[in-house]
Amino acid sequence: MRPLPALASALVALMLASLTVGAADIRVTQAFSDPQALLVLLESRLPRTLSVVLTGAALSVAGVLIQALVRNRFVGPDTSGTAEGAALGLLAITILWPTSPLWLRMVAASLSAMVTTALFLAVIRRLPVREVMLVPIAGLVLSGVLGSVVTFVGWQSDLMQYVGTWLMSGEFSGVISGRYELLWIAGAAAGLAWFSADRFAILGLGDQVATGLGLSTAAVMRLGLAVVSVVTAMVVTTVGMIPFVGLVVPNLVARIMGDNLRASLPVVALAGAVLVLGCDLAGRLVIHPYEVPAGTILGVLGAVLFLWLLHRRPPRSKPAHG
Repeated sequence: MRPLPALASALVALMLASLTVGAADIRVTQAFSDPQALLVLLESRLPRTLSVVLTGAALSVAGVLIQALVRNRFVGPDTSGTAEGAALGLLAITILWPTSPLWLRMVAASLSAMVTTALFLAVIRRLPVREVMLVPIAGLVLSGVLGSVVTFVGWQSDLMQYVGTWLMSGEFSGVISGRYELLWIAGAAAGLAWFSADRFAILGLGDQVATGLGLSTAAVMRLGLAVVSVVTAMVVTTVGMIPFVGLVVPNLVARIMGDNLRASLPVVALAGAVLVLGCDLAGRLVIHPYEVPAGTILGVLGAVLFLWLLHRRPPRSKPAHG
C-alpha cells in the first residue's frame, strides 16, 4: 500500500479511537441519544483529537522547512532554539503585561521565536561547511543557553509553573473547546508551506544554485522562518513543546520518498499526526484512568528513533534506467 492512503486510514482509525478513550466511559453512538455523552464528545474528546492532529502535522512540516533552511537533517524546531525563543517571548509579555490578551501573547511568542531562529541561522552560516555535525550541536547549545535564560527569569519572577507548561509538558489533557483554536493557525501556516514546496526544495540545493535558477533566497528564507516560528509558537502556547516530532518524522519519510517536497509534505504531515496521536492514545491507556503526557512518551520513543536514524544508513538509491 502507498504511504499516503495507509497513513490516512491509520489516522482515521486513531481519531475514532481517540473519541472513545478517556476517563469518562462513553460511546460515540451514545451522542445521538445521551446529552451527557454529546457534551463530553464536543467539549473535550473532539477538541483534544483535533489539537493532537494539528500539532503533529504542523510540527512535522515545520521540521521539514527548518531542515531545508539549514540544509541539515539533524535539526528540528525543538533543537534550534525556536521553542525556547517562543517561551522567552511568552515570559516577557507575561511579566511586562500580565493582563495581555491571548492574541498579543501569540504575536510576542512568534516574533521572539523568529528572532532566535534567525540567530541560529546566523550562527551556523559561520561554521565550516564540511563539519555538518556542528550544526545540530550549535542548535543544542543555543537551545540550552536560551532555556537557561528562560528558567532563570522564570525562577526570579516566580513563574516556573508557566515555564514548565511551555517547555516541559507536551500534554493534551487540558485541551477543551475554546482553548485549542490557535492551533488552526499553525495548521494553516503548515499548509502554506505546501504551496512553496518547490522553492524550499531548490533552496536546499544551496544559495548559489538557487540564485542561478532565479530564486529569491532571502524571500524564501523569510517565509520559512515565519512558518517555523508561528507553528512553534502556537504549539508552545497551547500544549507545550512536543519533542522529536519535527526531527524524526521528516527523516523517516525522506528515507522512503526521497527529497521531492511537494510529494512528501502531505505524507510528512499525516505521519506526524499519526505519531503524536498514537503516543497520546498510549498515554491515556497505560495507567488508565490517569494519563502520561504525550510529550513524555515521545521523549522516549523519539530518542530511540533518532538513535536508529543515526546508526542506520539510508538505502542506496536505485540507478536510473533508460
